[in-house]
Amino acid sequence: MKIKKILVSQPKPSSEKSPYYDIAEKYGVNIVFRPFIKVEGLTSKEFRQQKISIPEYTAVIFTARTAIDHFFRLCEELRVTIPETMKYFCTTEAIALYLQKYIIYRKRKIFFGNSGKLDDLVPSLLKHSGEKFLFPVSDVHKEQTSVLEKHKINYTKAIMYRTVSNDFGPDEPFDYDMLLFFSPSGIKSLTKNFPDFKQDDIKIGTFGPTTAQAVRDAGLRLDIEAPSPGAPSMTAALDLFLKEQSKKK
Repeated sequence: MKIKKILVSQPKPSSEKSPYYDIAEKYGVNIVFRPFIKVEGLTSKEFRQQKISIPEYTAVIFTARTAIDHFFRLCEELRVTIPETMKYFCTTEAIALYLQKYIIYRKRKIFFGNSGKLDDLVPSLLKHSGEKFLFPVSDVHKEQTSVLEKHKINYTKAIMYRTVSNDFGPDEPFDYDMLLFFSPSGIKSLTKNFPDFKQDDIKIGTFGPTTAQAVRDAGLRLDIEAPSPGAPSMTAALDLFLKEQSKKK
């Protein structure tokens, strides 16, 4: 079966230079960006149920821009004034720079790692071991926090947002030849939206081992898996797959 229409379960790229556009032109396929999941913030009432008082903390750990948005949103809703002395520890420089949306960027109170992993932040956290850290996360957070326990970092997880299914409308067409997923939540949303889903000739691709396993657990066939040898990204894996398909004509 020739692949003509591909669903990428992510938001549309902000840049025209996305590799997906190059692939669409190269192979003459229609690529549609349509997330299966969306993020929604906890209400201030729901957050209060965790019995966490934000003013008691002197530092915050951020692993995502979404966490920053919901932290400051909840502070506003709860009428919490964040002191000038608050310190921020981010897993990447890009996340740290995003703080400028909410605060004046001062290097003496903002710290960041390079790898995107918590391990990379440990030296900075240990230098400020006297702080009391708040760690905003989602309800399905993937962060491996064992490294924080190992180094006896004084921190508290605070669920501030959740991942929910981005349901398809009754008149929304579902006529795709290929589906690309990036999280187990996307697979859950697929089976929720289409409980009678039959894969047949539809190809399924995933990024990351946990998403690949979610496909297998759902009893579906996995056709593309990234990262893999020669395909470090989803776009590289897609390019390879379509190249092989075009040879079979």
